[in-house]
Amino acid sequence: MELSQAMSIVEAVLFAAGDAVSLEKICDILETDEQTAKSVITHIMDEYDYKRRGLKIIQLGENYQMCTRSEYFDHIQKLAEPKRSAVLSPAALEALAVVAYKQPITRGGIERVRGVDCHSLVDKLLERGFIQEVGRLNAPGRPILFGTTDEFLRAFGIPSLAELPDFDTISNFNEPTQLEMVAEIPAEEVAEFETTVEIDEVLANEEE
Repeated sequence: MELSQAMSIVEAVLFAAGDAVSLEKICDILETDEQTAKSVITHIMDEYDYKRRGLKIIQLGENYQMCTRSEYFDHIQKLAEPKRSAVLSPAALEALAVVAYKQPITRGGIERVRGVDCHSLVDKLLERGFIQEVGRLNAPGRPILFGTTDEFLRAFGIPSLAELPDFDTISNFNEPTQLEMVAEIPAEEVAEFETTVEIDEVLANEEE
């Protein structure tokens, strides 16, 4: 199959999907390997960027999606009455940052980092599709573990979790910020705390 034909197929597939398509699925459609599929996608992305097309292809982990360029948003919104977007509060952003940097993590782990109850914040992030249940901690009560979603990557323009900014490079404060505190806590320490919390909760329930 010629490169131009493969590019046209991928372009058509991503346009028709209207959502993110996995690299594995694209490989199946092209009947080729991952390296070749990635090369085809890269050629499309480079061509769109070079010609400053109104569309672009973004990477979301191992998925790819076609979308419009952000610089044309003012023109696109003239198509219809713009919907009012719900802005996340600073508290919700902090909770989301905890999940992003410490995932998988339980609700108790998030509350430990922030120092306050996060029940409503976690529910809000679940509702917005920024986080999801990814498993359960192997501890009494088997609390739910949370992780970020492709919607999180899409909303913040991040190709993958590996592209999350390092706190050492984004901090401009003399005192450690809430987000810096998140990065400094070892994952094993969070897990140990979560297990202790669950055991304490079980004992407390038995006493009642």
